[in-house]
Amino acid sequence: MSKEQTTTSVPAKPYLLERLRDPQTAAAYLSAAAMDDDPAAFLQALRNVTEAMGGISSIAERTGLNRQQLYRTLSKDGNPELRSLTRILGASGIRLQFVAQKPRRRTAIAPRTTAQKAA
Repeated sequence: MSKEQTTTSVPAKPYLLERLRDPQTAAAYLSAAAMDDDPAAFLQALRNVTEAMGGISSIAERTGLNRQQLYRTLSKDGNPELRSLTRILGASGIRLQFVAQKPRRRTAIAPRTTAQKAA
């Protein structure tokens, strides 16, 4: 493919950060990351939202949290306390909300046959 035929693409990170400046988009993004059942994915999403909302210094100033503590909280090894999480979210225009999930369908367990019991 020649240079004339290549299409330009938008770098993913700047595009993502631009989109995450909208609190509704950021909330949906964090909700999706939380559903992934992977704490590392949620922390990465939270770091991205923090960056989109002005960065660590800006969030620290708006939350009253220590900037160094915020760096540690949002690090790859971080484990944010609920209080810190709600402050970060609040400074980003997002609130934590719990929603009941739909009940799972229970599958009936077939009774064991005599042959299975003997085995």
